[in-house]
Amino acid sequence: MNLAAVAPLSQKATYLRTLPAIRDRCGKVYELATQGKLQYFDYHPENEALAIDLCIEIMKKNYGAENFVSKIPPHGRWRHLDAGAPRVQDLLQTWSSGPNAIDTKEQGRRTIDLFIVSVLLDAGAGNVWKYEEKETGKTFARSEGLGVASFRMFESGFFSSVADQPYRVDADGLAKVTSQRVSEVMQVTSENPMVGVDGRTALLSKLGEALKAHPEYFGKDGRPGNIIDFLQNEVKGSVLPLAALWHVLIDGLSTIWPSRIVLADLPLGDVWPSPVLSAAADGKLEESEDLVPFHKLTQWLTYSLMEVFQKVLKWEIAGVEDMTGLPEYRNGGLLVDLGVLTLKDGALPIDPKSGLPHAQPSHPAIVEWRAMTVIELDRIAAGIRKALNLTEQQLSLAQILESATWTGGREIAKQKRPETGGPPIEIDSDGTVF
Repeated sequence: MNLAAVAPLSQKATYLRTLPAIRDRCGKVYELATQGKLQYFDYHPENEALAIDLCIEIMKKNYGAENFVSKIPPHGRWRHLDAGAPRVQDLLQTWSSGPNAIDTKEQGRRTIDLFIVSVLLDAGAGNVWKYEEKETGKTFARSEGLGVASFRMFESGFFSSVADQPYRVDADGLAKVTSQRVSEVMQVTSENPMVGVDGRTALLSKLGEALKAHPEYFGKDGRPGNIIDFLQNEVKGSVLPLAALWHVLIDGLSTIWPSRIVLADLPLGDVWPSPVLSAAADGKLEESEDLVPFHKLTQWLTYSLMEVFQKVLKWEIAGVEDMTGLPEYRNGGLLVDLGVLTLKDGALPIDPKSGLPHAQPSHPAIVEWRAMTVIELDRIAAGIRKALNLTEQQLSLAQILESATWTGGREIAKQKRPETGGPPIEIDSDGTVF
């Protein structure tokens, strides 16, 4: 074995699983966009103002014209779990009072258990599927539907192996999860189809395997919430370094993602080749230099868990500036629908049923789109803050994702495609990327 060749690849693989690598590699794609050198999209920076204005309009509409920033929660799974009712807060209240009250740490463990399985079930469900919540009689779709459904699954003990402890997720409980059981509790039928049921189920099964494989993070019983006990050793005062949480998630859960790219024996996860980088370098890039990391679901999980640590355990998080905007179809759809990005003629095949372009998540066009989305979210966030005369500390990227870009992407999609509310480019999801 050529050890000299292996060591650099190992270092590159480790780097591609870090947060700074996301902006770095996406930035290289953005540089090509400014030179008109993208293969699938044309970039129109003059239309960024439209996105900024729309986002501010939506923020003021939903949170009030004045002093609204303090009312905006961060982007996270908590919003979807509480769609239409304060379910998480009600659970926390139940756990903290009465004869069966539990301590704050156990409340945190349970909440993390819930959030991790809920995020893994949160890939796009498609334009048709809906979930009817029997407890309220309300019907939810998309992320909210998946959130409410996963909450009820958790509440019923769906993920627990301990009969008298329903509010729990553990490896043995996850080993019993099947596609049929997931379909049944999520009300999937031929008339109510869901995209990626098998992919979601596979993620849960692999989660159970990862929990068992990493007792140093998840304890002997293979429980997600046990990361609290590991991270407690990293907390200084009441401050948790984001890098510590990221390490647990990117390392401890690396094996749950489907086999994509493995570099120096390290599975990279949500990392994809971007041929435009190779083309710009005349194919002379070193190995792995054309790879662009996104880690969308791991970042979505991180955003979601940060809120648990802050609200339940009262820990502060240091280093949140390394987090990026999420490169998914709502944020990216906003850019396409407003003309910041336009797909080149004939770049993608058109679905005859919807009349929209479509592709697999691995397609180079989708990789370009996602890379541009990461950088554009930074640019739009900066534009929003400048227009409102606010600093990054006063209006965080997580707040902008929640109140502006993600919401804006959904709103404009509903205006342009009222029948489905779907994105302007359809992604053939398997339930493991978005």
